[in-house]
Amino acid sequence: MYDLAVMWEWIAFSVRWLHVITAMAWIGASFYFIALDLMLKPNPALPDGAYGEEWEVHGGGFYHTVKYLVAPSRMPEHLTWHKWQSYTTWLSGAALLMIIYWVGGELFLLDPTKVDLALWQGILISGGSLTIGWLLYDQMCKSKLSDHPTVLMLLLFVILVIMSWGYNQIFTGRAALLHLGAFTATIMTANVFFQIMPNQRIVVEDLKAGRTPDAKYGKIAKVRSTHNNYLTLPVVFLMLSNHYPLAFGTEYSWIIASLIFLTGVTIRHYFNTMHATGKGPHWTWGVTVLLMVVIAWLSSVRNTETWEDAEARELTPYEQKYASAAGFDDAYDTVLGNCSMCHAREPVYGTMKWAPNKVYLETPGDVARHADQIYLQAGISHAMPPPSAVQMDEEARQTIIAWVREVRNQ
Repeated sequence: MYDLAVMWEWIAFSVRWLHVITAMAWIGASFYFIALDLMLKPNPALPDGAYGEEWEVHGGGFYHTVKYLVAPSRMPEHLTWHKWQSYTTWLSGAALLMIIYWVGGELFLLDPTKVDLALWQGILISGGSLTIGWLLYDQMCKSKLSDHPTVLMLLLFVILVIMSWGYNQIFTGRAALLHLGAFTATIMTANVFFQIMPNQRIVVEDLKAGRTPDAKYGKIAKVRSTHNNYLTLPVVFLMLSNHYPLAFGTEYSWIIASLIFLTGVTIRHYFNTMHATGKGPHWTWGVTVLLMVVIAWLSSVRNTETWEDAEARELTPYEQKYASAAGFDDAYDTVLGNCSMCHAREPVYGTMKWAPNKVYLETPGDVARHADQIYLQAGISHAMPPPSAVQMDEEARQTIIAWVREVRNQ
């Protein structure tokens, strides 16, 4: 039985669910503490060492929060550390990347029309590249550039643009944007693990030993947290981008991804200013809309690959394995009759302009490349094709199932 594919799909689903849950917790905590920090108000009656306070109401109760710039004079018995949200988000994201883009690398990671690489080479680039951003960024933060935060952020943006272009030269569109998100998220989590948390531990240990903590540790942690704050929204967009072919499947997807980082800055600047002053700068909305208009225009550039180009392209070993299997011809005819009217380089169904998720099912190579997806979507499940478009009978689905299982049982 080919139920291993089903189990693997549910493993990926479960890890993705964990990733989403922990990411929500991390983002929520991050946004809350940034907003809280900006809304703090001074009060002469506050204890020594306190910077400001904020009163909030939620869930029928009132909350009184006081912030100490360094630390209170006495360490409280209970101290909550906000760290596992970040760590679990990164670890689950890394696991999901391995499941989809390493184990499924022949299908999702490498684009043979861009560069000829073995799967192990693609995996090496995938894993190794994620550390580059943190190493460069960390060194910049520890240099004299730390005295020039605007210049530091601009240089980080340059690095992100270069990586966006570089990933797009090697990986599929989906993998390129996903890896750019993972690249950025690695910087964010490394900030927490290597800087924010160690510095906070130093402060706690100093207090326990009766020493006066150095204020520089809190300053470093705040700078890194602020950087994370501006990077969060672009990372969310990049992680969701694989659902939208207009984001990942166009010629200028690397520029689209780069511009998304600028929208993250404008949106967060509005809310950060609003939390601090009570009124956000409205010009940021105009800039954000303008950037999104440019992004929409860039996404409208059509794919230059024609049916003839795809037909002439040599099949990869992965594709050849499925295309040469018993039952492929029948399965191919089934897919052409039920799926290709939408999943074409120039769709002919209704007013559709682009193939859903940029999945093409026209040539033998197309169908062989997406064998697993076809099996799951149109074989053992009835997710595709939409019943409002095509009523695919059970015999056709069994043809697909028999073809894929023939390969898997070899």
